[in-house]
Parts: sequence; C-alpha cells; structure tokens
Amino acid sequence: MQIANVHLTYCTNIHPGESWEATFDNLKKYVPNIKKNVSPDGAFAIGLRLSDEASVGLLRGDNLGEFKRWLEEEQCYVFTFNGFPFGGFHRQVVKDEVHHPDWTTPERLAYTLRLFDILAQLLPEGMDGGISTSPLTYRHWHHGEKAIEAVKRKSCEHLLEVVQHLHKIKATTGQVLHLDIEPEPDGLLENAGEVIDFFKEWLIPLGTTVLFEQLGLPETEAAAVVKEHIRVCYDVCHFAVAYEDHGAVVAAFEREGIKTGKIQISAALKVKIPQDKKKRKDVERALLPFVESTYLHQVIGRNQEGTLTSYPDLPDALVNLADTDDGEWRIHFHVPVFVDSYGLLQSTQSDILKVLELNCSHAFTAHLEVETYTWEVLPHDMHRTLEGDISRELEWVKSKLP
Repeated sequence: MQIANVHLTYCTNIHPGESWEATFDNLKKYVPNIKKNVSPDGAFAIGLRLSDEASVGLLRGDNLGEFKRWLEEEQCYVFTFNGFPFGGFHRQVVKDEVHHPDWTTPERLAYTLRLFDILAQLLPEGMDGGISTSPLTYRHWHHGEKAIEAVKRKSCEHLLEVVQHLHKIKATTGQVLHLDIEPEPDGLLENAGEVIDFFKEWLIPLGTTVLFEQLGLPETEAAAVVKEHIRVCYDVCHFAVAYEDHGAVVAAFEREGIKTGKIQISAALKVKIPQDKKKRKDVERALLPFVESTYLHQVIGRNQEGTLTSYPDLPDALVNLADTDDGEWRIHFHVPVFVDSYGLLQSTQSDILKVLELNCSHAFTAHLEVETYTWEVLPHDMHRTLEGDISRELEWVKSKLP
C-alpha cells in the first residue's frame, strides 16, 4: 500500500509452500483478509517470495495471466520479490542451506533472471522494482584468501550478467529493475563496510571492463549502470545484529553512490549479559525457547571495549554464556516488530524506528517490506493468528510513518 511517498508490504516468505500452486493458494487465503484489515479502500502491495520451483510453475500455461487478473480483481500489486531462499524455507532444516545455490552457480543466476522477467510483467507502470538476494554465499563454506577471491570473482561475473539483462529491459521498456544484495551475519557480505569494499574492489572495476567490452559503455556510464541495477537490501535486523550505526551507514552508502533498493523492516532479539555469573542461568532459560532446528540464529556479542564476538548459531553462543565477557548479545532471530521486550529479553525495535526516521529525512528508498518469517518457530505465547499478526505488524509500521 502507498503511504505518502513509500510503498509498504509484507514478505510472503512467511507462508510455507514451494510450488506455484501452493504459493497462489496462500496468497488467496491470506492476502484479501489482510488487505481488508489494513488497506480496505486502497491498493494493497505484495512482497512476493517465489522459490525456484514456483517461478518455473508460474510461467507454465496461463498461470501468469491468471495471477495478473487476480491481482487486478483484488486491488493488489507487486513491486518487490524476495529472491534469497532458492528452495525449501519452512518445515525442514534450512540453516546455512538458505544460501544454496550461491552466486558462484549458474542455478542462482538463472533463477534470478527468471524472477526479473516475471517482475517486469507484474510491475505497475511508473514504479521501479527490486529483488533481494543472498550476500553472495555463506562465509564458512570457503577458507583462505584465494578461495574468497574466487567466490567474489565468479559472483561478480554472474551479477554483471544480471546488470546487462536489466539494462536491456530498461532500454526496451523504460522499467528500472534492481537486484538488492542483503548483507547478513556470516554471509560473505556481512556489514556495510564489506558491501562498500565489494563495490569498490570488485563490482565497479570488473563492471566497467565488462560493460565496455559487451555494450561499449564508457567507464563513468558503466559504473552508473552497475549502481543503478545492483543495490542494497537494508534488512534492519541484520544491520542491528552487527551493531551498525544506521546514520553512519546511510551516509557512507550515499558518499559511495550505493543505492538502497528496499528496507526490510525486521527486529532481532537482544539481551544484556549480567556481570554476576549466577544470574546468567536466568538468561539461558529465557533464550532456550528460541533454540530451534529450522533456521540459523547467529549471535554477535559485544564487550565493554566494543570488541565483537561472533557465534554461528544460538546453541554455540549458549555454550559460552557462563564464561563470556560479552555485555550484550544480539541474535539473528526475527521477532515481531511491534514488541520491544520479552521479560529478560529485548528486541532491536528502536533500530527500526531509527531507520524509518532516516528514510523520512533522506528518502533513500520508497520500498518498505516487513519480514518476520519465523511465526511457526516462535514460542507459542508470542503470536496469535497469522493474518492477525501480519496485520498488526503492518499497522504498527503505518503508525510510525508520516
């Protein structure tokens, strides 16, 4: 839905289902009621998640035509996709496999190009459209400087094929489409500094060469084309877990000419670690309900000197709880955005408010997408009904927008 100069939606990766039939069934089941709750009189936006399987299925027969007719009938529109999870994302062990296949593979490239061809047919006239994606790969799959460089080079080659595809679409239709890289803990691109370095050391140098050779674009124009079509997905939970200063990040991206494709509005868990080690058992008991087997819940701790310590998953952190000198933990566990505390635990809700405030003053993106995908694995007392919870999140965000 449009509110002032931004478009607000929720990401349908909340709903389980990998085929197009299951995806469409979920949209028909939930979206009309959520729209009735939060946007009864205006058009309602959908942040669409299509698995690889669903993207192939949507292009069979008249499925895409049927979907476009349904969107029109229901007064809905699509302006953003979540293209990060390639395959199964619910009711199975996902963990680090959410990055598979990564950006070194032709499968990831083909999937992403297919998503853009679909988005180009769904995007309302006059809007830009984006697809969020993996931060290249999972960091711990690769060891040594040479291995990391090889990943970045091959990923760049594939990303630049996407750039050329989107440049041709713009030349043909006028549509501005962008791929939004989503930094996250233990991704190869984990924070703002690593994103900036990747642009400066890899994407732009290689991009100017490739776009000159393939399209004859001079260096300055080639760099602008790369930055037009490769952007950042600003997942607030992920940047908060990394203890990023949002104002400094926004300013740094602006200096480098790196655009933000969308803000994913999401909250992480955080907890203060008591100095009294006897009280740490209470923290452990509070965190144990969040230990679950589906997703990775990376933890980053910070001590009084500001030193950060990373743990690949919540159980790894809990093993170190008794003896850590961390004063705070932030946990990559998406929790409802409308709640700021859970007993001993807190959320990073204040980071959301800061990012929304910055976007209001700097207007660095018009795309806002609520992304709390963990409803099925949250402790039972933290949610009610799915459509009620989604509506409540959207209403909370609406109340924080001008």
